[in-house]
Amino acid sequence: MPTARPHMVPGTTRRPTNLSLRADLLDRAEALGVDVSRACERGLELQISNTEAQRWLEENRAAIQSSNAYVDAHGLPLAKHRPY
Repeated sequence: MPTARPHMVPGTTRRPTNLSLRADLLDRAEALGVDVSRACERGLELQISNTEAQRWLEENRAAIQSSNAYVDAHGLPLAKHRPY
């Protein structure tokens, strides 16, 4: 029976690539039995997520500022219906 691989995303393929990584990190990873490919994937996923979030904030900065200015000037819409 095959073992489950929770780190694999269904429907994705893997592609070999060459990376240059710090030798001390590779040595420590090897000593600890860390799967370097999976660790790199997790780090890359985190970096992509952070970059996408930052880009979204930059692209929507004007709309966010406009919304905040409206609330500053007029208060929250429907605030009178809040139970607190």
